[in-house]
Amino acid sequence: MSYQGSCHCGQIRFEVDGAFESAVSCNCSMCQRKGILMWFVPRHALHLLTPDDNASTYLFNKHAIRHRFCASCGIHPYGEGTSPTGDPMAAINLRCIEGIDLQAIPVHHFDGRSA
Repeated sequence: MSYQGSCHCGQIRFEVDGAFESAVSCNCSMCQRKGILMWFVPRHALHLLTPDDNASTYLFNKHAIRHRFCASCGIHPYGEGTSPTGDPMAAINLRCIEGIDLQAIPVHHFDGRSA
């Protein structure tokens, strides 16, 4: 299935292909502050509908994840990194996907503070 998403102001818009069965809520210093619900997909499943330059990048800690955000409205719609097997991946913020029922998606909690 294909889903559309964006930041609040629309400067970052994307389409993502896949089926989500669950979301991940992380308590690391970044994710807890952002309040995102992550859906992990292969990076090739994320298709930007706006120029890549529209998204700013924030790196912290080990600089393993590129936290992508909109410099205009401040929303973090996705992040980019590598899976444990070394494949490019994207962490989609499900709160930025249009027309889904977040209450129907099971949420798994990840202790990112201890990782």
